Amino acid sequence: MDEKWLVGVDLGGTTIKMAFINYYGEILYKWEVPTDKTENGRKIPIQIAKAVVTKLEEINEPKSRLLGIGIGAPGPVNAANGSIDVAVNLGWKDFPLKDILEVEVNLPVVVDNDANIAAIGEMWKGAGEGAKELLAVTLGTGVGGGVIANGQIVHGANGAAGEIGHITSIPEGGSRCNCGKSGCLETISSATGIVRVALEEIANTSTPSVLRDLYNDEKHFSSKTVFDAVKENDPLALKVVDHVAFHLGLALANIANGLNPEKIVIGGGVSKAGDTLLKPVTAYFNKFAFPRVADGAELTIATLGNDAGVIGGAWLARSKFGVN
Repeated sequence: MDEKWLVGVDLGGTTIKMAFINYYGEILYKWEVPTDKTENGRKIPIQIAKAVVTKLEEINEPKSRLLGIGIGAPGPVNAANGSIDVAVNLGWKDFPLKDILEVEVNLPVVVDNDANIAAIGEMWKGAGEGAKELLAVTLGTGVGGGVIANGQIVHGANGAAGEIGHITSIPEGGSRCNCGKSGCLETISSATGIVRVALEEIANTSTPSVLRDLYNDEKHFSSKTVFDAVKENDPLALKVVDHVAFHLGLALANIANGLNPEKIVIGGGVSKAGDTLLKPVTAYFNKFAFPRVADGAELTIATLGNDAGVIGGAWLARSKFGVN
């Protein structure tokens, strides 16, 4: 099977990341194209098909080299038919992604949620390598998650398993979340949530902080700004990160008490803070988790970065269409 290549696709609202990957999970070629969201995202499957064919021509390889395509898409996925129930940022509703893409590219296609394929990528080739019981959380603009049990992604009753970002952290009086609820973990521990918490602290306290000087430049005020200030022992930044770590550690402990994972992998842009985030989250996790669960779990930062999705997509294609 080492002759055959797998196609991993990570479909995002801004870019579509793609890669040809061999049977052992090594990236051979990778590239990306801007996501065409015109006409409610109708052109996206054609765009992916064209990008695959164009790359094959560029490297002078036949389509027969490819085994199949594994693609991660935002929003809940219907596992039975590979359609996307709803992807707000793409304009999709009940969109038959698998069926259309298979017709356009004339290759077998398997579809899953983008956070799930990132979790699979980390399990196969990243920070979770070798772990069959794994919990992945992605801290980006929102908070996504993937649950792997016995080496398989958990989809749940209707494709919504792993929605870690929508665990209720503030039961009363929490901030409104994009999902329609209030007080979700996403409103605290996402990149946008961290900024919101910091700006609230600046507005409602008199704690001295370098963040106050940066407050007027909201355009460049980011979660990274907050973590950089922590490294300078800034009191307000320390308070914000402690608040974020408390809620993230508590949520992960509660999930872990039900799953007993071997690895908890934290990825997404916010995870670039490294130990500045990981150490306080681990401390709160150990405080709130059942002792035996805490003993069995290792919290770690994701290692694959932007490649997690395409590698996870390739694993999907390998396990669905390959000879194991």
